[in-house]
Amino acid sequence: MAQRVPNESESIDYLVTFGKEAPPDTGDDDHVQVIFFVIPYSHKEPVYLRIFDPDTGNKHDELVGMASTFTRFSVYGGKGAFSSKEAREITLSSNFKTGNLLASQVFGNEVQFDSEWYTMGPFNPLEGEEVPSFNGYLLKVVVEGLKGNDGNHYRFFLSEESVRNKSIEGANAFAYNYTFKLHKAQTLAHIYPFIENSVVSITQHNFDFDNDGEILVYTVVKNREKAKASGDNVWASSIHPITEKEKNLTMDIQIQKVSSQENTMTLYITNQYNEAVPFFALPIGGPPKYKYNLKVTTK
Repeated sequence: MAQRVPNESESIDYLVTFGKEAPPDTGDDDHVQVIFFVIPYSHKEPVYLRIFDPDTGNKHDELVGMASTFTRFSVYGGKGAFSSKEAREITLSSNFKTGNLLASQVFGNEVQFDSEWYTMGPFNPLEGEEVPSFNGYLLKVVVEGLKGNDGNHYRFFLSEESVRNKSIEGANAFAYNYTFKLHKAQTLAHIYPFIENSVVSITQHNFDFDNDGEILVYTVVKNREKAKASGDNVWASSIHPITEKEKNLTMDIQIQKVSSQENTMTLYITNQYNEAVPFFALPIGGPPKYKYNLKVTTK
């Protein structure tokens, strides 16, 4: 059950969106975040999108002087919310706002929302876009950093109820691009891309990691394969071939942070066609377990 985003399995504190006036060395490359929520066919009741700490100011956010940033949270469904090619691209010029706008709310520095949950909805699952390959309906959440230069740190929860977080059996969430906050202390974060059968290589792209540790790739046949990590305010990327044994399975990209400094970074993954690869809040099939190829000899 993966209704919380970031999920506990990812070991990531918060998603982060900066106001559009913030410089790129904050770790946010485009001031936009897009998350897809999967509602399974089996769920017939309304759902709610709950946002933790949606305002910018006070305890959890990254302020530059007095809080001045506004953030817009929008929910889209209907035809094209996911199936439109633009909805799944990771370029700065992409039109993420495909589909039907179901709800939208702008937050500034409102103390009543600090460290509190705000609920959007209810949404009928049928308002989402039906995607048979996901066995359900998809809702898209678009977060936009508007005026200001502060960093808004927040979490999501897709819930059965409006006043508390109640998981929906069989639901999941995924993204094609993450801007997120790493713990202050030494930590290990996880990104879980699903490698489809057509993928023969992936390229991981990361921005503004500040050379703060290592990025490692784990699969059933890869054990601590190093990926190139970025410095301050720069991109880094590395290509990783995919074998037949790794297809139709989840990959674990581990971000091993070593300093005690707070850090926000951006990461996305593409395949050999430069198409974005989705990564899931709850890894499909579970995290990969490296299969040691031990040869036993007898005398």
